This record gives sequence, C-alpha cells and structure tokens, in this order.
Amino acid sequence: MIARELRLALTALTFLTRIPVPAWVGHSETQLKQSARYFPLAGLAVGAISALAYVAAASILPHAVSVALALIASVLATGAFHEDGFADTCDGLGGGQSREEALRIMQDPRVGAFGAIGITLVLILRFVALASFAPVLVAPVLLAGHAASRFYPVLLIRLLPYARVEGGKSKSFAGSVGTLDAAIALAIGLAPLAALFPPRDWLAFLPPLAACAWLAQTFRVRLGGYTGDCLGATQQICEIVFYLSLLALA
Repeated sequence: MIARELRLALTALTFLTRIPVPAWVGHSETQLKQSARYFPLAGLAVGAISALAYVAAASILPHAVSVALALIASVLATGAFHEDGFADTCDGLGGGQSREEALRIMQDPRVGAFGAIGITLVLILRFVALASFAPVLVAPVLLAGHAASRFYPVLLIRLLPYARVEGGKSKSFAGSVGTLDAAIALAIGLAPLAALFPPRDWLAFLPPLAACAWLAQTFRVRLGGYTGDCLGATQQICEIVFYLSLLALA
C-alpha cells in the first residue's frame, strides 16, 4: 500500500516537473491516471526548490533579485510546463471564435499575441506580488503557494469532462478524480498553509477557489471541458490569486 502510494506520488512528480525519479517507479496509463491526488505534493517539491533558491540568493543579493531567481528556479523545475499551458489557453480563448477553432489554436506549438501578452503579464504580476512580501515570508509563501495551486487543477478534473476527442496526455486523468482523490489533494494542498501561517491567513485558500470555479465555467462554455493547457492555466492563475490574497490579508 505504502509502496503503491509512493509510486503514484513520484509519477505525479514526473508528470508535472523535470525532477528525476528512480527507474523503479516505471510508467503506465493506470498509474498516471491515479496520480492526480498527489499534484499538490509535486507542487510542494517545486515550491521547496524555489524557496531554497530564494534563501540562497538572499544571503548575498538584494530582495528583488532573489525573488526573480526563485521564479527562474521554479520555471526550470517544471520546464515551464504550466506557463506553456497558460499561454496556449490565452491564444485559444483569445483567438478562437468557436470551440473547434479554440482547441485547434491551443494545439499549435507556436505562441501568438494573446499567449505572449498573457504570460508576460502573469510573470510580472507573480514577481511583483512575491517581491511585496517581507523577505522572511517569501520562502513560506512559495511553499504554500506552489502546493495549494496544484490542488485547483485536480478540482478542475473532478468538475469537467475532457474536451478533446482525439486525446492528449491529460486525457488519462478524465474521470479519474474521485471524492477520496480530491480530499487527499485538498489535505496536501492545505498542509503547508496551515503549518506555516496563522489561522487568519488560511482564508487565502478561498479566493483561488472562486477563480477555479470561474475558469471551470469558462472552459465548460468555450471548450466543452478541460484540456492539459487548461490545467496549466488554472494552476498559474490560482497561484497568483493565492499570493494576492495573502497580501490582502496582511
């Protein structure tokens, strides 16, 4: 049982990041399908890398520069996986008039004007939000934010059908998130926030929930469901909303 869950957790890490895992983890469609419950745990690993980069840089460099390096570390850890999904979603929803056209644009590997503008604004806002925290808070915020923001894509999978007919990497998750999976993802996503921040700040988990609900409705109407790009876009938006919520509570 423990070995199985560990294998699923490492599978989630393989899917969402470029962090190497042991060869014995293996890969199968069933294993991937069951790994969504551990998305927040993979997020916590990314947050730890980003937080360590900030702490190391902050010992010799200014606060803003250290925040920028922490962001770069998180992008390198994921291979810009979520950022790429956000850019594709911006292109699809911004340039596609119909469901079919939007899905076709999202499959195009090229980045259009909507995607370029969207990802630029997201990176700027994420940097400014993190740089606005006191230096002592940046590492805890990164740990909590990266873990929490990976819960919302799991919720999206729970709420929506898969939008594409021909498939894709994220089709494996269609119908895979049950109540127990969502509960496990929620517990892991909330754990760093609950451990590192006072109860008042736990409310920062709620505004991203509203953002996720809005995104789910948008994807349902425009696309008929979710795609892998939608999952990445949801993570990016919910991470930023989480940071802004913590700032507002402070």
